[in-house]
Amino acid sequence: MAMVNLTTPVRPETIASLVQGDHVLLSGTIYTARDAAHKRFIELIEQGKPLPVDLNGQFLYYTGPAPAKPGEVIGSAGPTTSSRMDRYTPRLLAATGLCGIIGKGNRSPAVIDALVEHSCVYCAATGGAGALLGRCITRARVVCYEDLGAEAVFELEVADFPLIVAIDTKGDNRFVEGPNEWRKKDF
Repeated sequence: MAMVNLTTPVRPETIASLVQGDHVLLSGTIYTARDAAHKRFIELIEQGKPLPVDLNGQFLYYTGPAPAKPGEVIGSAGPTTSSRMDRYTPRLLAATGLCGIIGKGNRSPAVIDALVEHSCVYCAATGGAGALLGRCITRARVVCYEDLGAEAVFELEVADFPLIVAIDTKGDNRFVEGPNEWRKKDF
């Protein structure tokens, strides 16, 4: 496990070199999407239409940020439970070329298989730390689905956004390996 600084766009070989448990400080442009936006993305994919944003080689963050207070870029921007997107994720990965997904919690076997097949990493952001994560966002703008409010798709500029590689491109899973490592410790 290593500490890795990444700046988007991230090269495929760099994504492939990440290992579950690596700590990442992510900088650059990322996009947000939650349940409602995922549903709309999949509807467009099924209709053979292009998505309103190019996700190829991008990171997608499962968050619905709170409104910004005066003088701030954005409000709290913590991760939402990723399993809610599991029914959409394999199809979205196949159609878009995403290189990274950010959320919280473990993923289904179908999503893990899709991560491996499409060389995408799943990174965990710390749940309950939305206000602190919001401080790592230097710019935010809605790029589509404004009618969804907090669930609109935002383009975010982030600086040293802290993550942990939860599932790497080989399917190695921190949600499995972490507890296994602790069970082996002699206290």
